[in-house]
Amino acid sequence: MEASDHPCLLPPRTPTLHTGPETSSRGGGAAVLVGSGVFLSRVAGLIRQRVFAHYLGLSGEGDAFAAAFRIPNVLQNLFGEGALSASFIPAYAKLLATGDEEGARRLAGGVAALLALVTSVLVVGGMAIAPWLLSVIAPGFSGERRALAITLVRILFPGTGLLVMAAWCLGILNSHGRFFRSYVAPVAWNAAIIVALLCCHGENASTAAMSAAWGAVIGSVLQIAVQWPAVRSVTGRLHFRFARRDSSLGLVIRNFIPALMSRGVIQISAYVDTVIATLLPIGAVIAITNAQTLYILPVSLFGIAIAASELPALSATTVVGSVDQRRVALQSRLADGWERLTYFIIPSMVALIGLGGVLAAALFQTGAFGAADAAYVGRILFGASIGLLPSAAGRLWSTAFYAVGDTRTPLRFAVVRVSIGTAVGTVAALFLPGWLGMPPVWGAPFLMGAGAVAAWTEFFLLSRELRKQSYGIRWRLTTQLALLITAVIAVGVARMSVFLIAPSGPVVAGGIVVGIVVVIYGGATTLGGHPTARAMVGRIRSGLGR
Repeated sequence: MEASDHPCLLPPRTPTLHTGPETSSRGGGAAVLVGSGVFLSRVAGLIRQRVFAHYLGLSGEGDAFAAAFRIPNVLQNLFGEGALSASFIPAYAKLLATGDEEGARRLAGGVAALLALVTSVLVVGGMAIAPWLLSVIAPGFSGERRALAITLVRILFPGTGLLVMAAWCLGILNSHGRFFRSYVAPVAWNAAIIVALLCCHGENASTAAMSAAWGAVIGSVLQIAVQWPAVRSVTGRLHFRFARRDSSLGLVIRNFIPALMSRGVIQISAYVDTVIATLLPIGAVIAITNAQTLYILPVSLFGIAIAASELPALSATTVVGSVDQRRVALQSRLADGWERLTYFIIPSMVALIGLGGVLAAALFQTGAFGAADAAYVGRILFGASIGLLPSAAGRLWSTAFYAVGDTRTPLRFAVVRVSIGTAVGTVAALFLPGWLGMPPVWGAPFLMGAGAVAAWTEFFLLSRELRKQSYGIRWRLTTQLALLITAVIAVGVARMSVFLIAPSGPVVAGGIVVGIVVVIYGGATTLGGHPTARAMVGRIRSGLGR
């Protein structure tokens, strides 16, 4: 990079700081932008995972990559999308809402400087102690599988550190209502991994895993590059330094610590799952990863999309009007988000439970990944998907607490969730199959089912606390029950059709069953007058009319 290209040395220009979202999130417009970006990135992720499955299947090398990626990925999850969004976006959005553009710019630069410093130290330290970290996260690994995993950890750490800075870009753009670019940026990350895998020309599985790791590092650079022009356009020239007396930065740091702990607790849960999975038969770790690729799709498209689009707006409601007006505004946005979330998540949950094996075959059955592997992933999906609704809704409820500056309540309930998930998951995965006279491979589905129990517990605790603080909303249970019945009918019809369309191949069969569910569920809810369904039809008609 030449000196003239350095962000702090660019010629001054008039910044374009916006004081509110550029799209109306009230009508779901912001969530649509987030969802569209997430959809494209998740499609790219599914393609990446299919290519990965083609070369590695449910092999030991696949296990090594999946376990290795979890270790540096903690940086992104701890310092990036979770804790950073919870602490930085509310403070930054409030500065914009009050017209303090210079304060917002100063805060953005200070947070970036702190993130760069902390993540650099952690990246170097993580690479140095990679063998020790692997012993903690994957005690079941030995020999070549362990050696490969250590090498992969050291390759992946720097790229994941860069993803933390990409999450900072996301926070800036979200606060300015620029949702699409930040959520579509991971397409570049996935594309880099796909290209790297294809370039290995079908060599051995270890080479494929190494290629994927280097592709992830290159993709991390590309993910920042995609977002940076938009960040510059909304902030102008930034100075990457921090002042200890900056009250806004101090607030971000104070809120960041409990948010970091909350995300850390969740990461502990993920690590425990990985540790347990390494003690199960070979292939369990990568099978769980494949299942989570499908499971996380509706969570990202709808749960994260709605929660992420609501956070800046919810934060802005806490600085405008009287106390009662703020409370009513926040409740109104939560109710709207809940209505949209349940409309999409309920059928997704039922579809993954009833059609998990079919969908796994459609996405992953190729090369080294066979029909038996798809059925195994489907069983894991069944266990995980029971907790899909509370996991997605829990993100929305946590967002409400973050918006009012309360990062400790989500932390308390995250601890409860992890404690339950760890205790129940250990017994369910390692002992329950033997008690029931089932083979050890059933430990993975039981492990995911234990996580679902923990997710429901956290969801009810968050809901109760929202009501205690007068932010709770009234659930129209008849509406959710009607959605559930409609989804069950749609998935049931699709399930019965599998026997007729199976000879057409897994990809075609998967596409057909998804189409059946969408047509039946979408048609029934539109005719029934569900607000979200009508809004979607209105947008489609508006788009066709242009």
